[in-house]
Amino acid sequence: MGATMGKNSSLLDALPTGQGTLHIVMLGLDSAGKTTALYRLKFDQYLNTVPTIGFNCEKIKGTVGRSKGINFLMWDVGGQEKLRPLWKSYTRCTDGIVFVVDSVDMERMEEAKMELLKTARSSDNTGVPILVLANKQDLPGAKDSKELEKLLGLHEFTSTGCCSHLWHIQAACAITGEGLHEGLDILYGMILKRKKISKQNKRKIR
Repeated sequence: MGATMGKNSSLLDALPTGQGTLHIVMLGLDSAGKTTALYRLKFDQYLNTVPTIGFNCEKIKGTVGRSKGINFLMWDVGGQEKLRPLWKSYTRCTDGIVFVVDSVDMERMEEAKMELLKTARSSDNTGVPILVLANKQDLPGAKDSKELEKLLGLHEFTSTGCCSHLWHIQAACAITGEGLHEGLDILYGMILKRKKISKQNKRKIR
């Protein structure tokens, strides 16, 4: 399943040239449930996964709302600390970012917040819509979306400057698939909104 990439490989070389496919990067700390979410979206069933060394890449088709029938090429990138510096190679020129959070792991919530903010503040990611998947909602002690919104400092994303992003936090369970396609549909809506705003700004400049 998926693929791995050597240090000297170019991510852009691996991108397909077909039109109409949106590129989405899935990030988050290790063990947040990114790969489980990816293959639940792909196959609509739970697959037992192993820690990702490198990345997994799958084409996902939207099934609900405005995203129904839309193709998303999703890059699930390893979340181990030693791999995180490579995230910026995957987010460059992406249409949207999915950041997966373990809703139960309070010990590493601050770490997740710092990595999310670092990603959002990167100049390469200016304005890229961000979907935060509040995963593992089926487990006891899982924080709900409102609590996680505060813990992750998502209000900072609506500020002016380099960290101004369209964002949404979606309660989800990667094992059952609950909330995944709904979140993807909301991300698609944010991507469309960003493109519309970009067009309007270009007209103003003229």
